[in-house]
Amino acid sequence: MRPRILVIKLAALGDFVQAFGPFAAIRAHHADAEITLLTTPPYAELARLSPWFDRVWTDGRPSWSDPAAIWRLARRLRGAGFARAYDLQTSSRSSRYRWLLGRGVEWSGIARGASHPHANPRRDLMHTIERQREQLVMAGIADFPAPELGWLDGDVSGLGLPPRYVLLVPGASPARPGKRWPVGHYAALAAGLGLPVAVVGGPAEAPLAAEILAAAPGGVDLTGRTGYAALGAVARRAEFALGNDTGPTHLIAATGCPTLALFGPESDPALCAPRGRAVAVLQRDSLAGLTVAEARTALAALRAA
Repeated sequence: MRPRILVIKLAALGDFVQAFGPFAAIRAHHADAEITLLTTPPYAELARLSPWFDRVWTDGRPSWSDPAAIWRLARRLRGAGFARAYDLQTSSRSSRYRWLLGRGVEWSGIARGASHPHANPRRDLMHTIERQREQLVMAGIADFPAPELGWLDGDVSGLGLPPRYVLLVPGASPARPGKRWPVGHYAALAAGLGLPVAVVGGPAEAPLAAEILAAAPGGVDLTGRTGYAALGAVARRAEFALGNDTGPTHLIAATGCPTLALFGPESDPALCAPRGRAVAVLQRDSLAGLTVAEARTALAALRAA
């Protein structure tokens, strides 16, 4: 019988993308194992497309106020016969799942009593990718192959993309407006690029796309039109990308698309900046103070590198 391994990664998109490397390392280390990912519904598409998991469970975040749902998850976890769990979420919630699994299961993470703890008191001062790599090293994983991302592709023939284009990601969490560069700045930048733009994001970002494309006709509104695989395909074909600190920007950067990521005061790029073949970061105490001229200069340097 193949050994069974559990990987826990519940959210969010940027964090999920930054776990691609750890996912690949776990798969390589446990080449003969059956690996299950415990996640949440928004990330099932990515997980099932990837080559790293045999099974994907999406019931990873039941409400603590729903004892029946907690019991169902505990019963499912205990009945699966896992030999080891890698907690890549390392939250208070995911740490509690060690107790749902029951005794005798090896645990990599920060839960009390873990067999393979990430025993670095400064772990929260590390970039997510380095932190997770160190966690896996402490669990006995030594090989970290570059994650193969050829699967992150899809048919984009129906999106109306021009032969050459620039990707813009003007949205971010509605609850964190400080993470958004003003849409008027995106519009002014787009108007002077000399290339059409493709604006990506969720359906809620459609008004942002409309304002940008009014200033830069000839572009394409892709808001609400791309799943994760299609976004990866669009990113692979783009000249370069500019976006706020939000999940799609991380995914775009991971594909190798040259990406300029904009950070305000609400997050620290030293801890969570996107990673990829060609990534640059601009940060300001207020993104409203980041000028279009500064963004143009940074993009020119990124493209020349």
